[in-house]
Amino acid sequence: MPNILVAYYSRGGNTKKMAEEIKEGIEQENVSCVIKPIAEVKIEKLLSYDGIVIGSPTYYGDMAAEVKKLLDESVKLHGQLESKVGAAFTSSKNIGGGNETTILAILKAMLVHGMIIQGNSSGDHYGPVSIGSPDERAQKQSFQLGKRVAQLVKRLS
Repeated sequence: MPNILVAYYSRGGNTKKMAEEIKEGIEQENVSCVIKPIAEVKIEKLLSYDGIVIGSPTYYGDMAAEVKKLLDESVKLHGQLESKVGAAFTSSKNIGGGNETTILAILKAMLVHGMIIQGNSSGDHYGPVSIGSPDERAQKQSFQLGKRVAQLVKRLS
């Protein structure tokens, strides 16, 4: 059975709530999902997943240092994450707080690894965004991202 990791950093709980919605979307597609805070993710274990979804709050228009640290350390796996499915999501305090730049920074690291990125032709194109606590729209976008990532992983497996 395909297996997807949803890894997140969440100081206030908003990004964690989004991660939980993504997990529900993945599991609705009958795909195994592991959800972990970034601090619990071991670099070498990334190899055991078919898909990796990473979430971070937006800090100064970028990802949290904890997420950046994981991505920096993932250089040890360069070339080994090729063709795994990737996606990203974020929460922030403001609409213009750098949400898209945060998601794109995570996606750029995934692209350098040769990962296949799952986008969205409607809604939050690059990945789900929550302003503060996830409202109904952010919850729906998060759930849908989980479903789309799971569907793509199943097609590629």
